[in-house]
Amino acid sequence: MEYVLKTRDLTKKYGNKVVVNKLNMTIEKGDIYGFIGRNGAGKTTTMKMVLGMCFPNSGFIELFGKPAHNSARGRIGSLIEAPGIYKGYTAYENMKRFSILFGGDDKKINELLDMMELSGTGKKKAGAFSLGMKQRLGIAIAMLGDPEFLVLDEPVNGLDPAGIKGVRDVILRLNKEKGVTFFISSHLLGELAKISTRYGIINDGVLVEEFTAEELMENCRKILTIKCSEPKKADELLKTKLGMEDYSIKEDTITVNSGFDDPASINSALVKAECGVFDFHVSNLEMEDYFIERIGR
Repeated sequence: MEYVLKTRDLTKKYGNKVVVNKLNMTIEKGDIYGFIGRNGAGKTTTMKMVLGMCFPNSGFIELFGKPAHNSARGRIGSLIEAPGIYKGYTAYENMKRFSILFGGDDKKINELLDMMELSGTGKKKAGAFSLGMKQRLGIAIAMLGDPEFLVLDEPVNGLDPAGIKGVRDVILRLNKEKGVTFFISSHLLGELAKISTRYGIINDGVLVEEFTAEELMENCRKILTIKCSEPKKADELLKTKLGMEDYSIKEDTITVNSGFDDPASINSALVKAECGVFDFHVSNLEMEDYFIERIGR
């Protein structure tokens, strides 16, 4: 497995306050890593330490398989908090100025403006752009120099649905077509779920859990709950007559985890078998509920 980022016991304090506490994180090459947490949980501080914008009190950062240093950070692009653009200049003029720092000729600039759907802005000044356009311009600037790893702090915060979709499409395209690995913080769980391949949850500076998109969907799957007066009879019916295996029984409650495409037929079979069904419902753990469970209310 090839890792773009690994941290070990990464810790940052401001005075007596521990903002990031012994954080151990891994981001694999090709990931779109969704970093989730409340405001003040330590997301931005973690990203700033990765980028060398602030320094840890203790712990270790590894980039591209080696200890973090400036040459490794030269392979990273970033957009932290807000895009630092020149409002009195056009999108092209902004890109031209930043290309002096980060590299990139006119061909590269025009390619990125096309990709971000900004090539048609002409002489319009960046200060008159919508928030979504400004975010896309910020990502275009971050992509100068062809970074392999892009760190984006709340890139869709405050955007309308069209702006969110525009940024989301850019992220997916860069990941698929250019193989860029992403580290994205956000509190918009529904939007992260549309693009992320892996997640990390941070709460009060502590990394609570890391998991894949597949693991998230498994944890949020639908379940069927049945309460009946004859759980032993229901067990036999589910197993032998209906061929079901993925379920559990506790006292008078049966929890079916999968294999119930037609719940009504199960209910009908239990009633016919005189199992005395007094509660029967399908539910699923919502994604937001899943995250809230892990970060506390």
